[in-house]
Order: sequence, then C-alpha cells, then structure tokens
Amino acid sequence: MSEFINNREQQTYKNTERIEILKEIFRDLHNGRNLNEVKAHFDAFIGKVTIEEIAQLQLEFVNEGGMPADELQRLYTQHTDIFKGRIEEDNREKRPEEQPGHPIHTFMLENRELDKLVKTQLQVHLWQFEEEDHAENVFKLLEDINLLLDIDKHFNRKEHLIFPYLENYGIYGPTNNMWRIDDFIRDAIKEVRQTLLHYNGEKKVVLEKLNWVIEEVTAMIYREENILFPMALANFTEDEWVKIAHESDEIGFCLTEPEAVWKPERKALDENAISEGYIKMETGILSLKQLELLLNHLPVDITLIDHEDVVRYFSHGKERIFARTKAIIGRTVQNCHPPRSVHVVEDLLADFKSGKKDSEDFWIKFRDKYVYIRYFAVRDEDGKYVGTLEFTQNIAPIQAIEGEKRILS
Repeated sequence: MSEFINNREQQTYKNTERIEILKEIFRDLHNGRNLNEVKAHFDAFIGKVTIEEIAQLQLEFVNEGGMPADELQRLYTQHTDIFKGRIEEDNREKRPEEQPGHPIHTFMLENRELDKLVKTQLQVHLWQFEEEDHAENVFKLLEDINLLLDIDKHFNRKEHLIFPYLENYGIYGPTNNMWRIDDFIRDAIKEVRQTLLHYNGEKKVVLEKLNWVIEEVTAMIYREENILFPMALANFTEDEWVKIAHESDEIGFCLTEPEAVWKPERKALDENAISEGYIKMETGILSLKQLELLLNHLPVDITLIDHEDVVRYFSHGKERIFARTKAIIGRTVQNCHPPRSVHVVEDLLADFKSGKKDSEDFWIKFRDKYVYIRYFAVRDEDGKYVGTLEFTQNIAPIQAIEGEKRILS
C-alpha cells in the first residue's frame, strides 16, 4: 500500500480522505493483489463503509474508464465480496419498503423468487445435467432458463425507474457499473438458452455459463439489497416512490407481483391534472388536453430530446413498442441506453449537431414486430440544432398490405 495508507494509524480522516484510501485499496486489487490481503487492509484501515462511500468509489473508477468487460466482471464480483459484512447498518426509523406494494418491497419479493429459482431449482437441475446430459435433463434446464428470462423485467424497472432518480441526486455508480453487469447476465442467459435449444454435447460450456449465471444473479441480489436499495431509500422522496410504483406496471414484474397497492402516508400529487390552457401555433390553436390526445393517438411512438441531450417528452400511445416511463424525463439520453450502446447514440448526436446528417434510420426484428426507427435532427428557422426526434413504428402490418382498398370495411 502507499505511504498515505501506511501512515493512517491513530488519525481521523475526512470523507474525501477516506475515499482516497478506498481508491488506493481497490487499485491494489485491480493491479492483481491477493483478494485476502486486500480484505485485510480494508479491515485495518477502513473497517465499515457507508453506501455513500461505495457510490462515490464506483463513480471514481467509472470516470477513469477503459476497463475491458471481462476485467469489469471480475473486479465487480471481488468488490461485492469485500463489502459483505462491512457496510454500516441502516438506522432509519421509518421503513416504507416493509409496506406491501412499495417498489422496494416488490423488488425484494422478486429477489426471493429469483434466489429460490437459481439455488433450489436451476442448481439442482444443473447437478443432474452434470451427471448425465440426456434430453430430459437438458429440457429441465431449458424450463428453468425460460423462467429466469423474466429477470429482464426486474432489471428494466431498476434501470429505468431507480437509476434516473439516483442520477438526479448525483449518484452515478450503480447506473454505470450495475447496468453493465445486468447486461452480462442477460447475455449469458440468452446464450446458454440457445446452446441448450440446439444442444450437441457442449456440456462444459453449459456448466461454466450456468454456474456463472447462478453466482452473478446471487451476487446481484446482494448488491441491490445492501447497496442500491439503501441508496434509493436514503434519498428518494415519497412523491418519487409514488411515481415509481405507478409506472412499474408498464414494465411488468418478475416471477411474482406486488402484494398490494401501496398507499403512502400522505396522498400523492395528482399526476393526471392537466392545465386547461391553450397553445397557439402557426397552423391552429389546441388546448393542452387536445394536444396530448393528438400525440398519443399517432400510430407511432415519438420521443424528443433537447440540444443538451436531455429527454423532454415522449408520446404515450396504447401500444408502445419500447417501454418508457416518466422517470426518463429530465434524464440525458445517454443514460437511457445500456452502456454498451451509448457510443452509437453519441456518434449519431454528434453528426446531427455538426450538420453532417439530418436523419438516420434503423430497422430491427423485435419480438413479433418489425420495427422501423427513425431519428431526425430538429432545427429552428435559422438552421440551429435544438434537439432530436425519435420516431418508432411497427411496419409489419404495412408490409403485409396487398392490392387496394377503396371502400369502408
């Protein structure tokens, strides 16, 4: 360790100095020092760590950047191992998360179901598969994997409802680190499912991948319940939890459902109230209610971000293609995408801002839909860039059109 750490004895350090000590300890880990030695230094020089210090530490390492994916996985797992039993206890008097229907209560219900699935079902079937990889045991694993795919809803609610509010409080560590690990878990589940669907004796691959999935799902449950959820509970207002609870239904739930409709201690703000004012435009005058109904009845999904890449609006039609929640309003578009795809967003916005491009189109197969995604640079009358419009449409029904239709059905 550095002289700074070795000279720590008998001294009391301020928060920033503790962060520097933590960074030095974890740099040793990143540089290949034995995990047990790092734990010993942690116990000697830090002892207990707060969730705020963990958030700051993770942000510091994210800002340094340049870490390969496999190294990130390894280190994030070791970080979790070090923090176990070393996080300061939560001494809050009120615990709204213990109330059925509260978003954290539901997240933890899901975690109990996930824990049961991977430890008492998937693990047992994996041991049987290891003994004999015949068709029946392959089929049992496939059934378990199909259930585990439901974890995507759990992760999506976390990423699109919890992370945005944390960012509003300047907490970025979970957004960057945890989302990456979520993606690694998603990918591993999908990859092993494909291997099992077309199983041809790749026993070692299945064993390695599923053992990793079991380990990482278990570790993620610990990270959420001991780091992420306490961070959120320490910062979010009751109104923010009301909004999160209200929007959770749009994404869905994993392996279980809320036990009840959460009723906070005081009545939340009425989110449905809409001003009766009017907006005068160049080609007409609409009330705010008319304008909202008009936009929500378009047979497409639209999202608008401003010149600073902040999400300002999205339409709310009956059948959205991609999940959107109100929590993304005021969030940078970069933080609304998985970290591995942010570079595509950055490149596109750079081309729009520089004037190199005015539009860009993509088309993908998504579930039972053929999705046409279009991006348009929005410019004012002087050609100045003021934002980007995302326009998404399911074109499968359009592609199926044949002949002509000239009369009412």
